[in-house]
Amino acid sequence: MTWAQRLKRVFAIDIEHCRSCGGRLKVIASIEAPALIQRNLAPLKQHPPVLHPSSVPFAARAPPPRSLF
Repeated sequence: MTWAQRLKRVFAIDIEHCRSCGGRLKVIASIEAPALIQRNLAPLKQHPPVLHPSSVPFAARAPPPRSLF
């Protein structure tokens, strides 16, 4: 099983299809060196991305009403 398949199976993250248009995506690189990862993620620490509730895959929600049990 590839790591992309594992992401899809475990976390419901499909990196092989575009969220916007549904088109097929192809992984062209995988960065695994810790120094390069830190260098690439450093700008995100300064300016974190703004996530809208609809774009967060596992957003918090209230428990179901007791009347359903």
